[in-house]
Amino acid sequence: MKIILAAAILATLAVPAVAQAPAAPPAGGKFGFVHTERILRDSVPAVRAQKKIEAEFQKRDRELAGSAAELKRMQEDLDKNAMTMSESQRRAKEREFGELNRDFQRKQREFREDLNQRRNEELAQVVEQANRIIRMIAEQEKFDIIFQEMPAYVSPRIDITDKVIKALEAKPPAK
Repeated sequence: MKIILAAAILATLAVPAVAQAPAAPPAGGKFGFVHTERILRDSVPAVRAQKKIEAEFQKRDRELAGSAAELKRMQEDLDKNAMTMSESQRRAKEREFGELNRDFQRKQREFREDLNQRRNEELAQVVEQANRIIRMIAEQEKFDIIFQEMPAYVSPRIDITDKVIKALEAKPPAK
């Protein structure tokens, strides 16, 4: 009896709140999904950004490759001739190798940091442009929600990645 009375009281208290609540969205809202990784890998603006970065860092990459080859030659020379060198010659060569190796490591670290920073800058522009397009598609096609990131499974029925990529490629590159 107490449970029925409590349920009746709750039901009467809940009725005014339900009557004043905003209208619920229709059942079966429209959902979409975008594979951001595919956009950053396959879209023309992303490929263009990657090529731009490669061209920008090509010279430094070649210089580092040359330094690495020089270090390898020095190491091989040191290993090969260590027995025939005097102790002072060997120590001087080892010290020179160590200094060049530290300098190479520093330059390599700076190169990676600069490369990552530039890549992040360029890809951020692509993501920003893609997000504008996603919002535009969502508004035009009346999506209730569009998800990004990698879920375990996405039905091709709600995947709009191809639409976003096509729209990105149709727009002129943002300067």
